[in-house]
Amino acid sequence: MVMKSIDPKTISDNAVKLIGDDWMLVTAGTAENFNMMTASWGGLGFMWKTPVAFVVIRPQRHTYGFIEESEQFTLSFFAEDYRKALTVCGTTSGRDIDKVEASGLSPLTLESGNVCFKEARLVLECRKLYADFIKEECFLEKSIIPQWYPASDFHKLYVVEIVKAWMAE
Repeated sequence: MVMKSIDPKTISDNAVKLIGDDWMLVTAGTAENFNMMTASWGGLGFMWKTPVAFVVIRPQRHTYGFIEESEQFTLSFFAEDYRKALTVCGTTSGRDIDKVEASGLSPLTLESGNVCFKEARLVLECRKLYADFIKEECFLEKSIIPQWYPASDFHKLYVVEIVKAWMAE
């Protein structure tokens, strides 16, 4: 697919559906060494006078190290036809298999050096602005902890600037 640059403010997708139902592929690293993982927790919005996204990543995920080492990463969104590929990327580890081969997705290196996928219908290039671990003592609704963190393996939250958005033509 051919991608065209768009203003992030023109994204018309429902962000709750886009992330929660359709899922996203979080990709970090270089063209030579990257990893991707499927995520369905996060959001899009506006903060600090800039379009932002937020994502949460557990430290045990292989992609976590790539995100920690990178200033930027991408969020890629796909049509329903790619659900199987996203399932592969969300249920396997890049430590164990070649996710590109297993998913059938085609990596694309953008001008910035960020990696995304040719099959994506929407790609957000993101620059890290803020990061911190979700903390047990900060939960106001305590019932979330045993339901989502029985092993106390809290996510790291990243708030990222959407530096560039790409839409498939």
